[in-house]
Amino acid sequence: MPDTRPLHLTKHHGAGNDFLVLVDAGDRIRLDPTVVRALCDRRFGVGADGVIRVLGGGEQADLAMDLRNADGSVAEMTGNGMRCLAQAAVAAGLVDPPTFTVATLAGVRTVEYRPGDLPGSAEASVDMGRAVLGPEEPQVHGERRSRRVDMGNPHLVLLGPDPVDVDVDGIGARLQGARSGGINVEFVSLGPGPDALTLRVWERGVGETMACGTGSAAAAAAAQDWGLVGSTVDVHNPGGTLRVSLAADGIRLSGPVRKVADIEVDPRQVLGARR
Repeated sequence: MPDTRPLHLTKHHGAGNDFLVLVDAGDRIRLDPTVVRALCDRRFGVGADGVIRVLGGGEQADLAMDLRNADGSVAEMTGNGMRCLAQAAVAAGLVDPPTFTVATLAGVRTVEYRPGDLPGSAEASVDMGRAVLGPEEPQVHGERRSRRVDMGNPHLVLLGPDPVDVDVDGIGARLQGARSGGINVEFVSLGPGPDALTLRVWERGVGETMACGTGSAAAAAAAQDWGLVGSTVDVHNPGGTLRVSLAADGIRLSGPVRKVADIEVDPRQVLGARR
């Protein structure tokens, strides 16, 4: 049986990539996949790309992240979600800005956090670790160059014409289904301007989202290795622009985060909303 105790959640977004955040420093609540799916449902639930549970980090880090995709599956890492986690954790008094660490399934990550001038606004940068670039893959995706990139979670970067007319849902779902464990798929073009990319993304366990932090980092790393951009890249996602800084010791992702709401939820209500 799912844990149906009442939940206090906050909703946040980073460049339109939205998350429900549950602060659970005492590790008392279990996120059942059925509850996660019901919460993330945009018609019958609250609506979100995923749910993040914030835990104490123990000896490993200041905090820990339990991340679930909208379909209830476990995910390793999220750049936009980490900024949402940071905002919720600072507001709850679990950590003090500007710098703290978060344990994820992709490793321990450092966050630099600065509150914004407007209520509910902030800016944050996240240590994304190193990109592991796979070899260039055969060109089987039309005009698009293709390679895999590991950001602690798997990505397939497809570089070519402006992705405005790409069937992201159809192609993304097909490419995800063809790979064991699924994969995130980035449709990327150069520009506008130098050291910039335009991106649309299919996220495994979610579908097309307004932005993807790990996907932006993966796309920038691939484009730099192809010799197309420099060490600082502005990645234009549909929901906003994220800045990716590439260095020998790793990648940093910077961007805004906004708090949307405080939400009290009875899981029994969202579980029964379709009936």
